[in-house]
Amino acid sequence: MFNYQYKKPKVVAEIGCNHMGNFEIAKDLVRLAKECGAAYAKFQKRNPKELLTEAQYNSPHPEPWQSYGETYGKHREFLEFNIGQHAELKKYCETTGIQYSVSVWDVTSAEEIISINPEFIKIPSACNNHFQLLKTLRDNYAGDVHVSVGMTTNEETEKLISFFEEKDAAKKRLLLYSCTSGYPITFKEMCILEIKKLYDKYDSRIKEIGFSGHHLGIAVDIAAYALGAIWIERHFTKDRTWRGTDHAASLEFPGLQKLVRDLDHTYEALTYKEKEIIDVELPQREKLKYGN
Repeated sequence: MFNYQYKKPKVVAEIGCNHMGNFEIAKDLVRLAKECGAAYAKFQKRNPKELLTEAQYNSPHPEPWQSYGETYGKHREFLEFNIGQHAELKKYCETTGIQYSVSVWDVTSAEEIISINPEFIKIPSACNNHFQLLKTLRDNYAGDVHVSVGMTTNEETEKLISFFEEKDAAKKRLLLYSCTSGYPITFKEMCILEIKKLYDKYDSRIKEIGFSGHHLGIAVDIAAYALGAIWIERHFTKDRTWRGTDHAASLEFPGLQKLVRDLDHTYEALTYKEKEIIDVELPQREKLKYGN
């Protein structure tokens, strides 16, 4: 039997690029995430010219109405903050009372974020087979490494874990997130029993398990936590109608606030009775139990 019911859930507000390249909006989203009760505010860091091929950089955005630039590369550049701005965001998070983190997509971004030493760094599903990037975090960073395993085969997941085990880092520092890579996805596509599969296959080899959701609503996150996902990551925005592909799969303030509340209540409820009949039942037993 899992011991996960004794661990308090940790909610990660994935701000990502929902700030639309506006630093003040980014700070506002940090403040709002804290007000919702989230434990972490997470951003993204890319070096578009390193991450993309020349053809990809110069191609139009696949959804032009969502783009902030005339090419996909220009779009990605528009949404980027430099490392100085990330350092300022980290400091702002700390003064606000919420932890800062980042998903990194390339080696340069990883090296830059390592220099400001957040508590953990995330690898998105798209990059969990980028072994030069994984090596940078495994060998040059002391914090935890969180990795989503959306659009990832069992063989690829095994290679990822084995790679961290080479340096005795998997059990101590590696966390896996169950995930379906779509924006947004239907409930049938969530496949949250994958969380149980991660436990069955890898619990003894990694540190913890999480869930990264790209769905609508908050009900299934509670089920994900009950299945053992200690870390619950959801995209967060001020307005789901804003331009950008992540907004539609994001929670606004009321949704994130309710999610944190409901997860905390579920955490309180995930216990056994300390005795056969607990105190709150005694008056009801005396009044209602047959034969009394």
